[in-house]
Amino acid sequence: MGNRMAPSKPERLEARVTQEQKKLIGRAAKLEGRTITDFLVTSAQAAAKSVIHQREILTLSSRGRRVFIDAILNPREPNEKLRRAARLYDKTFR
Repeated sequence: MGNRMAPSKPERLEARVTQEQKKLIGRAAKLEGRTITDFLVTSAQAAAKSVIHQREILTLSSRGRRVFIDAILNPREPNEKLRRAARLYDKTFR
């Protein structure tokens, strides 16, 4: 009675391309010994992962960088609320 997920059903994705684009994509797919569909799906997936990765990287302004580094190197003393939360965490999870 495992909690296994069923394989996801493939979904359809359509795109309109020019004749030149289709020829170019077809040529590239053929050079790699793949179908146009496989070439498009793997290329689009790689591009999507790259964009997501680039956007998820923390980017800071010069001022933001200084504030962040200062907070890491010179942390504030914990206030009572934080100390209480730490005690509760220790009591609950340790």
